[in-house]
Amino acid sequence: MTRIAATALALLATPLAAQDFSQGSEARSWNLYAEVPARFEARVVDVLCELTGECAADCGAGGHQMGLVRTADGVLVMPLKNNQPVFSGAAADLAPYCNQTVEVDGLMIEDEDLNVRYVYQVQRIKPQDGEWTKANRFTQVWAQSHPDAAGDGPWFRRDPRVNEVIDREGYLGLGPEEDAAFIEEND
Repeated sequence: MTRIAATALALLATPLAAQDFSQGSEARSWNLYAEVPARFEARVVDVLCELTGECAADCGAGGHQMGLVRTADGVLVMPLKNNQPVFSGAAADLAPYCNQTVEVDGLMIEDEDLNVRYVYQVQRIKPQDGEWTKANRFTQVWAQSHPDAAGDGPWFRRDPRVNEVIDREGYLGLGPEEDAAFIEEND
């Protein structure tokens, strides 16, 4: 009887495992290794809350890593990147949809050899009964949060947290003295 139940469960799970999430995707390729277009419906969650039960109000107000629990199969997908070419995550784009169901379109990175699964670069977000919006809010949200860091150049050159680490540990992470020696040798 147990064998029959296990077989039935495996057969029921097969359509979910074989589901093609690339269908209908309009995601733009970034020519990333192992990228696959993926468009799906999901609930936006605070990953810390989802995994531990320690839940902050409003999903940590964008200060926590956000996740997407796919409606089709309940898989927790990690949206680690938004649609901007700067090195930024997707929390600023997803936080306004905390605990809401949305449709997302982007690139899934999966590679069995590297043991990478469910890593996602979200390019567009569509709330229920809403329109598609580009996932590109990071620099706008960053600028609003750091009005004293306005200026030219990339955001990370002006970010107080980044500059604090550089002041303490140097550009190479080996300390300011090592930086000075490296610059002297390579100037």
